[in-house]
Amino acid sequence: MKKLQFIILLFAVVIISAGVPTFVFMFGNEKAVGNDGERSEFQKLYAAFDSLKDSYFKEVDQDKLINGAINGMVDALEDPYSDYMSVDEAESFHQSISSSFQGIGAEIQEQEGFIVIVSPLKGSPAEEAGLKPNDKVLAVDGKSLQGMSSTEAVLLIRGEKGTKVELSIQRPGVEEEMTVPIIRDTIPIETVYGEMLEDGIAKVQITSFSEHTSEELVKVLNDMQGKGMKGLILDLRQNPGGLLNQAVDISSMFVPKGEIIFQIEDRNGKREEFKSKGSNNPNIPLVVVIDKGSASASEILAGAVKESANISLVGEKSFGKGTVQRAQDFSDGSNMKFTTEKWLTPNANWIHEKGIVPDYEVALPEYASLPFINPDLELKLSSSSNQVKTAQQMLKAIGYDPGREDGFFDEKTKQIVEKFQAAEKLDVNGVLTGKSTLVLMERLREKLDKDDTQIKKAAEILKQEMGS
Repeated sequence: MKKLQFIILLFAVVIISAGVPTFVFMFGNEKAVGNDGERSEFQKLYAAFDSLKDSYFKEVDQDKLINGAINGMVDALEDPYSDYMSVDEAESFHQSISSSFQGIGAEIQEQEGFIVIVSPLKGSPAEEAGLKPNDKVLAVDGKSLQGMSSTEAVLLIRGEKGTKVELSIQRPGVEEEMTVPIIRDTIPIETVYGEMLEDGIAKVQITSFSEHTSEELVKVLNDMQGKGMKGLILDLRQNPGGLLNQAVDISSMFVPKGEIIFQIEDRNGKREEFKSKGSNNPNIPLVVVIDKGSASASEILAGAVKESANISLVGEKSFGKGTVQRAQDFSDGSNMKFTTEKWLTPNANWIHEKGIVPDYEVALPEYASLPFINPDLELKLSSSSNQVKTAQQMLKAIGYDPGREDGFFDEKTKQIVEKFQAAEKLDVNGVLTGKSTLVLMERLREKLDKDDTQIKKAAEILKQEMGS
């Protein structure tokens, strides 16, 4: 099999991401609106500005008023993907296209007044702390995020490497609010990870669509090819999106030349089709895995391979973001990001707030959704809480059955914790805290990697195709 040929498409780089940090695609020129009588719709705005500037009981910051007016216009759209960013917020926005940034590594979005986790990035402090898609971030270091935009929340969550931030998390289906301490780190924008499984099957995960993702993917696929790849699992789980041109480039590797990848529809209903430029597409069985954290550009790729290349999708229904944003920088360094079009699948399906339903719906094991345990807490004999309940469920999942899962830390639970600590060469004291808690959660993640029902189903489908 020939090496994959990477085709660079000269395509407008567009934001197609569900969360923040997001990625830049186009910078417009600032257009000033003069108070020359030609734009009568602005007379009310000018009158309000002049009245506040001249008659407010304190001196006003004119720049703050103007920024507030722009922010108010954007907020009036009631679109979580449109946002006005101050100079500081815009600077954070632009960091997202650099090679790295410092923070916790999670995509977030504003939903109905709440800041919600779209997806933690692979290998990030957010993932290691156990954050999950759809977790609500209620507060950062005790400061409520209620009513904040996603860009405002990012300024609080991001910070220097090595510093600690505490997030107050509300997880769907869990009554008790969780406090999740996270140590910020440098988050590299490395987006493609590959490994060989059994029987010549390669698993390649794309975590987001960044500036060099297609190039990374070609390198990883060529590496997997050199190791005997006969079938490919493309893992798009918890991929919140990114640059549209990267989704087009990557789709063109798997969708036959001339077939539709996606369509864009403007507010007048005018549609434009974008077709695969692919050539020398690898003749290799492929299955794509998605979940509720797969959004935007990853949904474009999933929809393209499903509808234009007859490739099977496995996993859970995707996030459901079917709009495209453009970004405009202003001369003072501030920025406005706003929705300009819908995007549709090759068969003209608009998946916004609906998601893409996989051909094979497969859930992960129940323990995959267990909440984070705060390692700062001491879970010990006679204590009772939801955190104890979670610990008992985790212990049982990895083979240490405490005999109960009701949240009461009894003598049997203590004995099981001691057994676990002894096996892991930890301090044997029957108390779950600190390192013991972190190791417990790490062993649960390792078990999930080993017992990944979605990847197993994808491999099963590939083996059938490879054998045919």
